[in-house]
Amino acid sequence: MVLPLLKLGTLALKTLSKPIAGRLKKQAGSHPRFRQHIINIAQANHRLTTRLQRRIYGHATDVEIRPLNEEKAVQAAADLIGEVFVFSVGVVALIFEVQRSARSEAKKEELRKQEMEAMRHRDAELEKELELLKHKFQELEQIAKGQGLAGVFKFKHAQTEDDMSVKPS
Repeated sequence: MVLPLLKLGTLALKTLSKPIAGRLKKQAGSHPRFRQHIINIAQANHRLTTRLQRRIYGHATDVEIRPLNEEKAVQAAADLIGEVFVFSVGVVALIFEVQRSARSEAKKEELRKQEMEAMRHRDAELEKELELLKHKFQELEQIAKGQGLAGVFKFKHAQTEDDMSVKPS
């Protein structure tokens, strides 16, 4: 019951992160001090992606890259911030899910270890009991060999008489 609710909560968190990312994008573009920082981020991102694209397509990379105009830079940086936020929420949810799963597996493994230890303990007890029974059987064989066949029958007969004498009491 907990797992479906946890998955539903994770999905709700991811869904709620999108409007929050939209609000971050809007605020990032309108805040005056933050605006210059995101323009710098957008220009650096633009230079990096342009160089990578030029290398991928085999074009010259030593060409001067023209900067984006201010509005495009703000829009690109705001989009980047929104995507990074949504991605971060997804990563955090994934890490949480993996840790939860690992804890669950660790509990299962601990239970299996305890069961195995209980089985080993029971096996050792049974082995001791078997050794004791073997020892008692060997003693009975020694007694039977020492008294002969007639002694075994006397031994059995003596036990039944002792049992009868005990019962009437």
